[in-house]
Amino acid sequence: MTTLKTILYFSIFNYPITRDEIFKFSSSKDINEIDREINVLLNKQIIYKIDNFYLKTCSPELVKQRLAGNQMAKAIMKKALKMSKKIASFPYVKGVALSGSISKGYFNQDDDIDFFVITRPNRLWVARTFLILYKKIFLLNSKKYFCVNYFISSNNLLIAEKNKFTAMELVTLMPTYGQTIFNEFIDKNQWALNFFPNKNILENFKYVKDLRKSKTIRFIEFVFNTKLGVFLESVFKTITIKKWEKKFKTLSEEDFKIAMKSTKNVSKHHPQNFQKKVIHLLNKSYIEVEKEHNIILEKEYA
Repeated sequence: MTTLKTILYFSIFNYPITRDEIFKFSSSKDINEIDREINVLLNKQIIYKIDNFYLKTCSPELVKQRLAGNQMAKAIMKKALKMSKKIASFPYVKGVALSGSISKGYFNQDDDIDFFVITRPNRLWVARTFLILYKKIFLLNSKKYFCVNYFISSNNLLIAEKNKFTAMELVTLMPTYGQTIFNEFIDKNQWALNFFPNKNILENFKYVKDLRKSKTIRFIEFVFNTKLGVFLESVFKTITIKKWEKKFKTLSEEDFKIAMKSTKNVSKHHPQNFQKKVIHLLNKSYIEVEKEHNIILEKEYA
């Protein structure tokens, strides 16, 4: 029942979806199968249809909320692209992509603009620190339009956590700078298409531009391509990890390793461990469906 699993996933975010979106984010390769499942689910009132949208609960308000969020995402896109350009201009940044809700065409007043950043090898923590200092000093530490919470280096493009949540985030990434490196990134993470075989990832590339560095930035990189850069890379990484361990000491060791992953080639700042929460809520929905409608759905794993 891939249709139901897809609707339940988006219901976690109170996001009604269309027939085409159900197919795009399902594991079925047959649109006719989706249509058959939709009819069964509607007849049994397991799902509902409002206008062209399908959802778990019969709530016209959620449809209005979705449409308003879609319009707000379009309105905020110019700001997001401007910030992408700023991030792309920093030393050692090789690629920038929009992630989170805005990459899925949705934005509301409580959302941040999230960015996924690919850096040069062995300078991830230098690049990250430069960007965080910019946010703290020039943006008064506001992350509203400048939430840089996931970094990987270009020699480590494979995403280690392979589950439905990370696959969804991966196939909806919207590259804005660094087309070549994101082509490599997609090639390295073909596993995500096992979850969503109908998703055309290239449609996400409509905003992507080539990345060019100014002479000033190239000079800064030249200066830090020395023992000084090696030293600072180690120092920045150590300081950041110690700060996070102290600040997020309520996280279990297992959760910290995933949500705040900090290695030579990866830096994640997801203290709410959204990955784990989403998978937990999804499996909870599966159990509820089994109890109420005697439909068994295969469990997801984080």
